[in-house]
Order: sequence, then structure tokens, then C-alpha cells
Amino acid sequence: MANLLIDKVLNNNVLIAKHPSYEEVVVIGKGIGFNRKRGDYIETDAVEKLFVLKNEKEQQNYIKLLPFIDNDYLEIIISAIDLIKERTNSVLNEHIHVALTDHLMFALTRATQGMEMRNPFLIETKTLYRREYEVAAEVVRYINDKTGISLPVGEVGFIALHIHSAITNKDLSVVNQHSQLVSRLVEMVEKQFNFEIDRESIDYMRLVRHLRFAIERVEKGERAAEPEKIASLLKEEYPVCYNLSWKIIKVMQQSLKMKVFDAEAVYLTMHLQRLQSKFK
Repeated sequence: MANLLIDKVLNNNVLIAKHPSYEEVVVIGKGIGFNRKRGDYIETDAVEKLFVLKNEKEQQNYIKLLPFIDNDYLEIIISAIDLIKERTNSVLNEHIHVALTDHLMFALTRATQGMEMRNPFLIETKTLYRREYEVAAEVVRYINDKTGISLPVGEVGFIALHIHSAITNKDLSVVNQHSQLVSRLVEMVEKQFNFEIDRESIDYMRLVRHLRFAIERVEKGERAAEPEKIASLLKEEYPVCYNLSWKIIKVMQQSLKMKVFDAEAVYLTMHLQRLQSKFK
């Protein structure tokens, strides 16, 4: 990365600079603005340890956030995002700087006021995105340690979704939609079979993963091989599971607004039958 010419120091941790390829950029890094002034250069080796916002909209949104953020908190949040980058070994989507900074500021404010925001999709998130959840738990421990403010466990789930969004380049609203859809589909299964699946069990984990991969296949337009003979056999042998699989597919189609191929019903029926037989 090339040397950057400082245009304006916004605070100890954020400055605006000229980049040879991207023109104006916002540079974020712990203590990056300390003792620096307009016209100074930031040398290449320092730049590699920093975050550079190239997208104009993300730059503007980040700058708008700054007046509302305590500088000590900002340093901690910058370090937390650095930790995410390190642990996931990923290039993070720039949006995480705006979205997660904003989220964590609110979370810290709520925690100091004794308010807790309930996370209804915590268990689904933990099951769907286990690696992101582990990193998020480490982030919460880091923030608690540095600020002395104890963030509730629900925050681990919220942060995990931000991490998943940033490393997959998926919009956070899409990530949220998938978690909510999986939750709704699991409830449909429980209602049809009239039993509750233990959220810590391997059965729950398998079901959630099956649904997640089905959603991903639909989004990518991937067509699973269609075993026609098995389809008619399953319809005859396991009509309850077969009908339920089609109800689930209809809900997926409505939610994702995309076609779900018939083969998904076969694989889902087999999965549901195995699950049902365990609880009989």
C-alpha cells in the first residue's frame, strides 16, 4: 500500500488522507492521529496495520458517528475490529467499521444504564455461525476487560452476525433474515411433530445446518441431484414428513423470493423422518 498524505486529523484515532489510487480516504487506527498534522505522510508499514475506508458513503457515515463516540471507547472498538480481522484471517467489508462501531456504542450505553436488549436468535446464531460466535465471545470478553462494562450474552450473537456479514460480504439485513427464517422453520417442525427439540442437542444442530445449507443452495441457484424414484417412495412411506417438507419449501420460497428445486423436498423429507423416528 502506498504512502498517504494527511489532509485532516479528526481525532487521535481517525484522519482523512489523500491516497494515490482512491483519492480521499478515511484512515482508522489506534493512536494514528496523535502528534500528526496536515501535510504529514503516513509511511507504508504503518498503513498495513490500519483500516482504510475507500467507499465514500462509508466514509461519510463513519465521520457522522465520531462526535457521539468517547475517544477511549473508540480505541477499544478499533482494537476489537482488529481482533476480528486477526482471528478470522479475513479482509473485512468496510461496512463493519460503521455498523459495529455504532452497535457497540449503543450496547455500551445500554449496559451502563442497566438495559438489556433481548436476542431472540442467539441459539440459532451460535449454531449457524459457530466460528463467528467464538470470535464474538472473545470480542465481548475483551471489551468487558477494557471498559469494566459487562455486556450481556445476547451481544455475542449480535456481534457474530456483524462478523459473518463482514467476512462474507453479505448485507446484515440478509444475514438477519436467514437467522429468522431458520428459527421460523424449526418452529414449524416442532409444531408439526408436537415436540420441542433441545437447543443444545446434535439433532437441533443437524436440522439448523441442513436448513442453512438449503437456503444457501437456493440463493446460489444450485440444483441438487433429483432422485425421482426416491421421491415417490418417500411420499408414500412418510406422507407427514413429505408434506411438511413442502410446507417448509413454500415458506422458504416466500421469504427468499426465489425458486426452491424439488430435490430439496427429498433430502428434507429424509432428514425430518430421521428426526421424527428419534422422538417416537
